[in-house]
Amino acid sequence: MAQTAPAPGSNPMPILIAHRGASGERPEHTLAAYERAIDEGADFIEPDLVLTKDGVLVARHENEIGGTTDVAEHPEFADRKTTKTIDGVAMTGWFTEDFTLAELRTLRARERLADLRPANSRFNDLYLIPTFEEILKLVRAKEAEAGNRIGIYPETKHPGYFAGIGLPHQGPLLDLLSRYGYQTEADPIFIQSFEVGNLKAIRAVSRLRLIQLVDAKGGPADTPGTTYADMLTLRGLSNIAEYADGIGPSVAQVLAPEGPTALVARAHDARLAVHVWTLRMENSFLPEQYQRAGDVQGRGDFASYVRAVAATGVDGLFSDFPKQAKAALRDWP
Repeated sequence: MAQTAPAPGSNPMPILIAHRGASGERPEHTLAAYERAIDEGADFIEPDLVLTKDGVLVARHENEIGGTTDVAEHPEFADRKTTKTIDGVAMTGWFTEDFTLAELRTLRARERLADLRPANSRFNDLYLIPTFEEILKLVRAKEAEAGNRIGIYPETKHPGYFAGIGLPHQGPLLDLLSRYGYQTEADPIFIQSFEVGNLKAIRAVSRLRLIQLVDAKGGPADTPGTTYADMLTLRGLSNIAEYADGIGPSVAQVLAPEGPTALVARAHDARLAVHVWTLRMENSFLPEQYQRAGDVQGRGDFASYVRAVAATGVDGLFSDFPKQAKAALRDWP
């Protein structure tokens, strides 16, 4: 059953958020990945949201889709390949905002991390790029099947960029959520963003819970001169608490090689929940002490890692492997 909103720091079992679905087992941001995550017991599923040329919210990790679809094999779209600067970074490829939904429907999803997850490549070209509404319909169907609520945890990707080209997230996002019954802080939903402005705009018109994403480096693309480090000071966390309900730091920001950092306690003092990203099983993503050099699948001691992260007092954690993360937490603490 999806958990709702315990007070920060009061919940002994962190909520489990399926990062892009069960993306360790199916190509990310596909209905198959989301459904598998739900069936494996994830409390929330996470779609990253970008927009099409005709203003439809779809789920992709980035608006550049060269690495997650078969678009490069469609000669009719060869002239759509271009270079753009997104949040200060030059990117070359194909971008969702240059395609209508009908055109995107001719593409198929592919595994993004094929070298690390070769087994997922057997699912290449089977799945469509899902719309956000299709994800909401899936959640509703699975709720009816299971008899309980299933949480949803959308991220607005590059909201300042999209607003700047006349495709803001806020209107279509809130309209869809309202239509599907997500209207108050009691509903099982968090909206997250690495930017600040769109969260403040949503807070001005909505009671839905919001999460300010942060990283160990850099700062919000829409707030030049502000660093994430600034935002995680006592004053910065107090400012975040004026418009958001929690923060989403990377795991390394709460669990350093020498042990837990002070960030979780500092955020809880500001009455902010802490949901960390992203726990993965592969050695290349794990801290050295949890790696297993001889593992034939290239995976480490994931269960111990999950329990160590949970022991920092976080309120939620993102994982590509919800089944294994849930198993690790079964007898915790």
